[in-house]
Amino acid sequence: MNKKPDSAGLINAGAGTRAVWGGEQVRHPYNATQTPIVVSAAYGYDDIDVWYDVALGKAPGFIYSRMSNPTVETVEAKIRELEMAESAVAFSSGMAAISSVLYTFLANGDRVVSTKDSYGGTNKIFEEFLPRTGVAVTLCETFDHEEIEREIAKGCQVLYLETPTNPTLKILDIRRLVAAAKRVGAVVVADNTFATPLNQNPMALGVDVVIHSATKFLSGHGDVLGGLVCGSETLMAKVRHYREINGATLDPFSAYMIIRGMKTLALRMRQQQASARALADYLCTEPLVESVNYPGLPSHPNHAVACAQMSGFGAIVSFVLKGGMDTVKVLLPRLRFAHCAGNLGAVETIYGPARTTSHVENTLEERLALGISEGLVRVSVGIEDTDDLVDDLKQAFAFVRKTLDPQLNEVHSETAS
Repeated sequence: MNKKPDSAGLINAGAGTRAVWGGEQVRHPYNATQTPIVVSAAYGYDDIDVWYDVALGKAPGFIYSRMSNPTVETVEAKIRELEMAESAVAFSSGMAAISSVLYTFLANGDRVVSTKDSYGGTNKIFEEFLPRTGVAVTLCETFDHEEIEREIAKGCQVLYLETPTNPTLKILDIRRLVAAAKRVGAVVVADNTFATPLNQNPMALGVDVVIHSATKFLSGHGDVLGGLVCGSETLMAKVRHYREINGATLDPFSAYMIIRGMKTLALRMRQQQASARALADYLCTEPLVESVNYPGLPSHPNHAVACAQMSGFGAIVSFVLKGGMDTVKVLLPRLRFAHCAGNLGAVETIYGPARTTSHVENTLEERLALGISEGLVRVSVGIEDTDDLVDDLKQAFAFVRKTLDPQLNEVHSETAS
């Protein structure tokens, strides 16, 4: 069980250093410099009493890899160091982490308060699965902090936050909402995937449980699934117990790949954020774009809050195209330096409309009710040269204007009338 920081030295180290050395300031077998992939399902003991003590957690060691594994514990230690948490638990995917946390802390008769803006899979848990278990779910308008506070004050066991939100990039005032939740004794959970631990540390703002889809920026290469949860040892013991029994454990190969990816997180984010801001600035000047969502823009409605609780604004930009899906279908295939895919956080730039990415599980009516138009496109900015990404988007828009401009003007005129 990874209950304590590896060393006092890492506490004062920068985030980039902690991303490299977190969980790995130990002597590996054979003096290997890299964490080994331990693929054993079980671990044997000749001494029955020692075996029993390890099984009960009274002595260090491993029993069965569904419960704990040396490679998996290393990635847990690394996210724990980055989020400055006491403990962490790894899962087989981001959704496994999200659902396990919610089912750990919610039961029949309980109530959870959250917002309408959240990842589509999370929204499905709120709308479809939790109500089946007798959990009351209240989803508030994301931009209305007063409404969220009123609903919290009515009583709830969990307050679930996602900020920045996926894919609309709305910002929630974490400190303000944590204060309201603490008044009613609620556990506050925050999805920190978009920000990453480099740009935002929710626990420092009072959050109890922090979740990451390690599939995204933490691994950074679009080749592995994983989820990470961190918080106090008391809370993580409950989450770990749920994982042990329900079985959504991260496998050691995936753990190793996430460990390897996390070591370059600071380098990747530096380039990705610079390019994200450049793309956002360009999109603000593009006539075919109705609106741009990026918390680093002074025009963002919650820019001041983002500046107060974030040290960087992330590498995700979203924008709404005039002409809706008709324009999306012409623009995206024209891009040369981008994947059109349902992922984010990789070294390659990725574009995708919400209906095939973040909210593919939702119907058109559900997406529109959530304020997600068919013309909304999410961009996960990669590590390519900034000028190349901007020029690529410019040539794609030029092609759209050449191909669809008369139709777009007609749509615009009908809308105006």
